[in-house]
Amino acid sequence: MLIKRRYCWDLAEHSTTDEKTFLARRKLVKAMGFFGASMGVGTFFKSSPSMASIDVKSKANPYPVARNRQYALDRPVTEESLVTRYNNFYEFGSHKNIAPAAQSMKIDPWEILIDGEVEKVTKIDMDGLLRQVQLEERVYRFRCVEAWSMIVPWSGFPLRALLDLAKPTSDAKYLRMETIADDAYMPGVRQTWYDWPYVEGLTMAEAANELSFIATGIYGKPIPKQNGAPLRLVVPWKYGFKSIKSITRFTFVRDRPKTFWEKAQGGEYGFWANVNPSVDHPRWSQATERPLGNANRVPTLMYNGYGDFVASLYTGMSRKLGSELYR
Repeated sequence: MLIKRRYCWDLAEHSTTDEKTFLARRKLVKAMGFFGASMGVGTFFKSSPSMASIDVKSKANPYPVARNRQYALDRPVTEESLVTRYNNFYEFGSHKNIAPAAQSMKIDPWEILIDGEVEKVTKIDMDGLLRQVQLEERVYRFRCVEAWSMIVPWSGFPLRALLDLAKPTSDAKYLRMETIADDAYMPGVRQTWYDWPYVEGLTMAEAANELSFIATGIYGKPIPKQNGAPLRLVVPWKYGFKSIKSITRFTFVRDRPKTFWEKAQGGEYGFWANVNPSVDHPRWSQATERPLGNANRVPTLMYNGYGDFVASLYTGMSRKLGSELYR
C-alpha cells in the first residue's frame, strides 16, 4: 500500500489557488492583449516593472507550467506585487526599490558558461538550455537573512538537471556560480569596496539535492529582472543571499569557493548560511521572521522547514563547524 508522507509544512489544498482558476485567469490576461496584441503593450510594461522581462513572443514564453504539488506549503503565497517590488540586488543599489534600475539589464541574448571539472566545457544560450530541461512550478518558502520572508511560486527546473547536462568529473567537489557584472548599467558594480562579480557556491551534495532549483519564472510568468532574470538559484533551506541571481557561469571546482558575502563580511555571512532560529545574526535575532504583507512576526523553522530533505547533508558537521553552518 502506498502511503503519502505528510511533512510539517504541507499546505492544505483549500489554501492554494485552484489550478483551473489560475489557468483561466492567464487565458483572460492573454485575451486582453498583454502578450503582444495591439493595445499598448509598451505602456503596460513601463508602468509595471514586475512584467518587464516578459518576452511577448509566445514561442519563447512557455509559462505557466504545471505545479509540482509535492512542494506545497502551510502558508498562502505572498502577493506578487510585494515579491517583485521588494528586492535585494546590490549590483543595482543597496536599497530595496531596485526594480526600476534593474530594467536596464540586458537579458537577450543570454549565454551561460559551464566549465571547470567537467567532461567538456560548454557555452549555451537560454533557448538551448530550456530545450534540454523540463520546467515545473514549485511553491517554496524564502527566508532572508534580514529576518523577512515570503512564499513564492517559482517556475524552473531542478539544479540536478543542469548537473546531468554538465557531466562533472569525480574531481568536482563544489559548484561555483557567478552573476553578470556590467558597470555600464549596474551602478553597484562601480563601488570598489565590493569584490565583483557576485559569487556563490554549494557542495556537490547540496547542488544535487532535490530541493535545489534553477528558477526561470515566478507567478506563472518569466522571472522579472529585479528577481534574477533570466535564471537564478533557489535553495529554500538557506538564507536568501545564497540564491544567486542572473547567473552567467557555473564552474565545477575542487576547492571551496570564496563567496561574495563571505569576502565582504564573513563573520556575518558565511559559506553555509543554513536557516537556524537558534543561531542569531550578530546584530539581530533569527528566532522569528516578518512575512511580507503581514505585520505579525512568525517563528522561524530549522532549515526553513525543510529538514526532512536536507538535515542529513550536515550529519556530523555540526560538531566540527558549529554556528558556521548557519552564517
